[in-house]
Amino acid sequence: MSKIGLFYGTETGKTETAAEMIQSELGGDQVVELMDIADYEATALEEYDCLIIGSPTWNMGDLQSDWEGIFDDLDNVNFQGKKVAYFGTGDQIGYSDNFQDAMGMLEEKISQLGAKTVGHWPIDGYDFNDSKAVKNGKFVGLALDEDNQSDLTDERIKTWVSQLKTEFSL
Repeated sequence: MSKIGLFYGTETGKTETAAEMIQSELGGDQVVELMDIADYEATALEEYDCLIIGSPTWNMGDLQSDWEGIFDDLDNVNFQGKKVAYFGTGDQIGYSDNFQDAMGMLEEKISQLGAKTVGHWPIDGYDFNDSKAVKNGKFVGLALDEDNQSDLTDERIKTWVSQLKTEFSL
């Protein structure tokens, strides 16, 4: 079994904490290599058949700064044949018009470059107006809201990781 690359960007530490929880739930560092995207070039994503991409939505629907810094470089990465799951952190109440937009922007670009998106997540149980991360009535990945629903994070991660184990054929 090849390792999974989990690349995340973080501003306040919430996305990093979620990444660590996901890594642990998937089986630890023997299964998932955890990497802060601030320390890597975009081409590092090519080393993995299965990827997990994590980002908070920043300000009014913006990419997290480290993802923004390499966003254009993603065009030079070969994503053909890769399975990619996404997770995001955000505030559905304070930013209900762009909840999880960063996750949606990353998924849109990477899927257009040939990756297969896995890990879709239901929108039930959330209260927001709009999101670039919603396609066909579901989030393109796991939506976490530590500001308003932190009590649901552990169970959401456990359920999502169980789904990923099947979709990644683990």
